[in-house]
Amino acid sequence: MPRRRKSPNKQEGRGSDSAVEAEGARRATAACTAGGATGPLASGQRWTVSRKREVVLRIFRGESLDSLSREFGVEIYRLEEWRDRALSGMETGLKSRQGNPVQAELDTAMKRIGELAMENELLYERCRKGNGPFPKGRSRR
Repeated sequence: MPRRRKSPNKQEGRGSDSAVEAEGARRATAACTAGGATGPLASGQRWTVSRKREVVLRIFRGESLDSLSREFGVEIYRLEEWRDRALSGMETGLKSRQGNPVQAELDTAMKRIGELAMENELLYERCRKGNGPFPKGRSRR
């Protein structure tokens, strides 16, 4: 009986398709670990914030959702969701005010008023009990 030669495309127990898939997964892993945001993720990998940011920035630059969806293997609705979240985050960041000097001065004044009011209440209670605001005793003069 003649021996059969193994095809160079086939590995033991695997067809040529699985060899191609394994090579694609290795390339995607290498691209992901090198910091690049190209290609779809390999199975078991998750989208990091930095990869999502790169994709959203490409959307903002004008690349079509369809081409990005094909390139990264992500559904269009998910890309739109990432874009919408990024926009709402920018809006929130732009709405907040930092270092309003008038508000800081008002906060300081309100704090001082609160301290004085508390001090007055304590002195009033002390006088009402009959002890007076000052300690009893003889004057040293």
